[in-house]
Amino acid sequence: MADSPAAGTAPPRHQDTREAVLFGGVYGSVLASSMVAALTRYGHTSAEVRGYDAAWILVTALASALAHGYAHYIAERAPHRRWDVLRALLDEWPLVTAVLPTVFLLAGARWGWWPANGVEYAAFALNILILFVLGLLTARWSARSWPTAVLMGLGDALLGMIVVVANALIK
Repeated sequence: MADSPAAGTAPPRHQDTREAVLFGGVYGSVLASSMVAALTRYGHTSAEVRGYDAAWILVTALASALAHGYAHYIAERAPHRRWDVLRALLDEWPLVTAVLPTVFLLAGARWGWWPANGVEYAAFALNILILFVLGLLTARWSARSWPTAVLMGLGDALLGMIVVVANALIK
């Protein structure tokens, strides 16, 4: 078989789907919130600018996914099958998917569905909610009790908030 690994080499490691979704969800939510905070802090809040912000966040997420997928491909340093690089790039879909709610909120402000001024607060709240839900899900998947899972979700949301605020202050 042309696509099988050479004898004596380990097959390439592919992320577990759950791991990829959780990693991409957290990374994408923090990325989207950080970018909204940075773009709002130094930019204008007109509807036109919100459309630009939405496009910028989507392009940044795609570039981040590409860089991250390529880094996984290179980090393995093993003989690769023909389509492994494409597979490594496609495995980053959760990161791009996680920014889509923020892109939708900003694009909606551009299209006049809701006010452009202040939409960053809704985006920030939505992304913190996503972090909470991801923390809650991982805790439940790890057989934690509901009260413990809720506390872990709140802790993850708080950590995400700290990272976003730190990113906004740095930029």
